Formats: sequence, C-alpha cells, structure tokens
Amino acid sequence: MKKILIVNGHPEKSSYNYALSASYIDGATKNNNAEISIINIADLQFNPNLTHGYQQRTELEPDLLDAIEKLKAADHIAWFFPMWWYSCPAIMKGFIDRTFLPGITFQPVEGKPLPDKLLKGKSARLIITADSPSWFNSLFMGKPAINQIKRGILQFCGVNPVKVTYIAPLKNSTEAFRKKHLLKVRELGQQLD
Repeated sequence: MKKILIVNGHPEKSSYNYALSASYIDGATKNNNAEISIINIADLQFNPNLTHGYQQRTELEPDLLDAIEKLKAADHIAWFFPMWWYSCPAIMKGFIDRTFLPGITFQPVEGKPLPDKLLKGKSARLIITADSPSWFNSLFMGKPAINQIKRGILQFCGVNPVKVTYIAPLKNSTEAFRKKHLLKVRELGQQLD
C-alpha cells in the first residue's frame, strides 16, 4: 500500500488549486494500492512565523504535530500551490518554516556543510498554477519557486525524485484549458505520481 499525502498550499478553498487536488484524490482513490491523507494548510491552526529562527524550537501546535506525522509516514507527497511573486503563498512558506526542522526533516552534522537527509525514500510532485507562461518563468526568471521547493526544500531533505507539473497561464484561461488539466492531474493521481 503506497501512502500518498496531498498538501494544498492555497489559502482559498474555492480556488482552482483545490479543484486540482480534488481531481488528484479522485484519481488516487481509483487505485486500490493507495492510502491517502490530506493537509490543507489553510485549515491548520498555527503561528507561521519561525519566531526564534533555529536558535530555539518554538513549541509545535497540535495541527503541526499531526502534519509532521503525515509527512513522515508518506511515501509520495503531492503539493498543490499557486505561484505568487515567483514563490509560494505566505501560509505555505510558514508551514514549511515550522515543520521542516532540524531533527524532523534534516539533521545537521558536526563538521559537515550539508545535513543528513531525513526524508529519503520519499518522492513528490509539485502541481503549480501560475499566470506567467512557462517560457517566461524558465528563461527570464530561472524557475525560482520550482527551485526553492524542489531543490532547496524537498531534495535538500532527501525527497527524490521531485517531478513538476506547471499549469499556466491560468489568468484568462478557458474552461476547456482548466478541464484538460483537471483530467491530466486525475491521471497523475491514478498513477500515484
């Protein structure tokens, strides 16, 4: 049984990101080999600020403790979020700051520049919505949101491979465009990818 974790980083429940994650879940539930858990970051009660940085651990709220257990248990993590200002929404960044912590997702090693990766053996897929066309995001901006989440967070902590589905431009997109991507994401869910 493959344990699939859905993480939705959009703060608005009526967003296309929630429609995409619902489509992925619909596909994954058709696969008898999947156990699905969900983290809708907007539903969690927590302080998104890493108040003391890494100098002192801020006490983890119950919702974050539950989220950490889901992250640790997952075999595959599907992240859904919009790209805003070439990054992720603030609430998602706050969630990552508060849960991707030393001793939880990575472990600093004395005398070594890079830590031990505590999330090895997991894979992920980023499903990102954006208004910037893929060519602009890639050629002119250098894919900052993808690099941050894929390399700077997930792969830094051992998650590999991390695949990316970039859906854009969403602004002024047609219903046919949005439906096409809902179907593609449903297929990804069915494939547990």
